[in-house]
Amino acid sequence: MQVSVEATSSIERRMTIGVPSDQVDQKVEARLQQAARTVKINGFRPGKVPLNVVRKRFGKGVRQEVVGELMSEAFGQALQQQNITPISYPRFEPKTMEEGKDLEFVAVFEVYPEVAAPDLSGLELSRPEAEIKEKDVKNMIDVLRRTHGTLKSVKRKSKKKDVLTVDFVGYVGDEAFEGGSAKDQRITLGSDQMIPGFEDGLVGAKAGDKVELNLTFPADYGSEKLAGKDARFEVEVKTVEEVELPELNSEFFSKYGVSCETEAEFEVEVKKNMERELEQAVMSRLKQQIVDQLDKTADLAVPSSMLEQEIQRMKQEAVQQFGGGQNLDLSRLPSELFKDRAEKRVKTGLLFAALIKEHGLQADAARVDAKIQAMSESYEEPQELISWYAKPENRVQVEHVVIEEQV
Repeated sequence: MQVSVEATSSIERRMTIGVPSDQVDQKVEARLQQAARTVKINGFRPGKVPLNVVRKRFGKGVRQEVVGELMSEAFGQALQQQNITPISYPRFEPKTMEEGKDLEFVAVFEVYPEVAAPDLSGLELSRPEAEIKEKDVKNMIDVLRRTHGTLKSVKRKSKKKDVLTVDFVGYVGDEAFEGGSAKDQRITLGSDQMIPGFEDGLVGAKAGDKVELNLTFPADYGSEKLAGKDARFEVEVKTVEEVELPELNSEFFSKYGVSCETEAEFEVEVKKNMERELEQAVMSRLKQQIVDQLDKTADLAVPSSMLEQEIQRMKQEAVQQFGGGQNLDLSRLPSELFKDRAEKRVKTGLLFAALIKEHGLQADAARVDAKIQAMSESYEEPQELISWYAKPENRVQVEHVVIEEQV
């Protein structure tokens, strides 16, 4: 078997492979003889069909089948011979397939790029500092209570945190603009779900009031047609409701998987959870700074196969995040929406892998145990999670996270 390899780029290879004709012919002949023993043809008894009849009827198809198998086998042998590890399925381009001639074909595939560990001396990191204070915990508990609160209609003037049901129409000049109208819209005052000034302008309104709001869309508003524009909203307040909060008792605490009796105990648990989220947020900010800077400085070719895999993974994440069904056709999501972020993810993974190799990093066992312990604290049955991660195939998931943190 003859093999030659051409590097068409830093990540693409064209491998030309030649298979002797006698090897092809022997395999075709063996396959035809095997078929002759089982094939059914009118006028012949099973197993008694002459080989020349089988060859005439099935020879072309059998040869195509054998050539396909031989290309796959020869490609695998050539990879071992050349000590090459591909990261994508090959694209076969036949050159010579005629009977009586050596089989020759080209396999085009991608290889893992040679990535040098990036120079970190120019990176500048700013670590955010924040502290969970008592008022933050109180605010969070208020949010949790409102999530399980019940609405009660009131006749008084509205105030912050009330829920209003309104109809409104928005105008730019004298024209009602698209998307600027709604009926029976529920708005929680102070939630910032509307543009600045909208909710503040409804504080003090009562059911039945008609309010005119003169506002300006933010300069960075999502719609270019409205960004920075002055607008007028005609609003009719239909109902004003206040939220009746549930009592802080063991029944309420259990809704969040916390087994305790007093508000003070619940505050301790809420603060622990907020501190965990804060730590994750800080780490995420730091990682993003590193990713952004490495992306600008690293000149790295991203293999198309790895890029496509990452795009498919991001499509699946998007479907799960927005509650899409399992049967949603991912091909309906445009790949262009994910391409830039996917390319950055792949590039970051390659650079991190190079750093891990350069510095001989391995996941620190103590840090892995600490990470699993911290994760388990947010579960009602912590030991179940700890036992699950005790299995090597599950523990490796946390090891990946820890080694990334070590990078």
